Amino acid sequence: MKIALMDSGIGLLAAAAAVRRLRPDADLVLSSDPDGMPWGPRTPDDVTEHALAVARAAAAHRPDALIVACNTASVHALPTLRAELEPDLPVVGTVPAIKPAAAGGGRIAIWATPATTGSAYQRGLIRDFADGVDVTEVPCPGLAAAVEQADEDAIDRSVAAAAGLTPTDVSAVVLGCTHYELVAERIRTAVGAGRPGGLGPVVLHGSAGAVAAQALRRIGASPAPAATPSTRLTVLLSGRMSQLPQRALAYAEGRMLGAVNPVTPAH
Repeated sequence: MKIALMDSGIGLLAAAAAVRRLRPDADLVLSSDPDGMPWGPRTPDDVTEHALAVARAAAAHRPDALIVACNTASVHALPTLRAELEPDLPVVGTVPAIKPAAAGGGRIAIWATPATTGSAYQRGLIRDFADGVDVTEVPCPGLAAAVEQADEDAIDRSVAAAAGLTPTDVSAVVLGCTHYELVAERIRTAVGAGRPGGLGPVVLHGSAGAVAAQALRRIGASPAPAATPSTRLTVLLSGRMSQLPQRALAYAEGRMLGAVNPVTPAH
């Protein structure tokens, strides 16, 4: 079994680690676009063009499924990717986990990039899945870029700024960018810092686990967490066979992947 994941950068690590936990025996292909990132400020047509290039590079390695581990690419490029690659290659997009967050009851916040915050896309998800729920949209300028560069100080500043815009009584925070899942515990700590004592801990809702599980369902595979781990990890940087970027090892998810195949390309 081989699962490919694509993103502009290392935001795909969270979903890759989720796949690894569900199916340690799966070979992984990680395809990103360091030459073209960030994708967020690009026009929808530009995002689609770059996403297609990254997806084609991954597809050349003949995976059984492709996870689009990027909210921006899922919004703008998913129909085009599916039109080109399916049905031969199932394509699984990423959607912010607004529905499960709203189902939990209470007030929720959605952390997302400034381009996504307030967008018609996000407002549509809120309307469809959180109608009647008290929702606060929180823009997080610079957070994805700080996570991508593993810039500790910039991450702390961006998380603190977003936490300052988050109501202290929220019951859940939706992580609306795949990069944010790599610093989930920092976000939990920052949001909980000013929380009234009578409230329980904040629940964070990411998408990595859901997209990993969906990819397995699409190919008719079941979780097998006790399976013998695969040692095959293929890393593609703007289409070039490469190594797992050193900055990926700043995160637990990257270290998990690097421990199986320590920062070397598979051929």
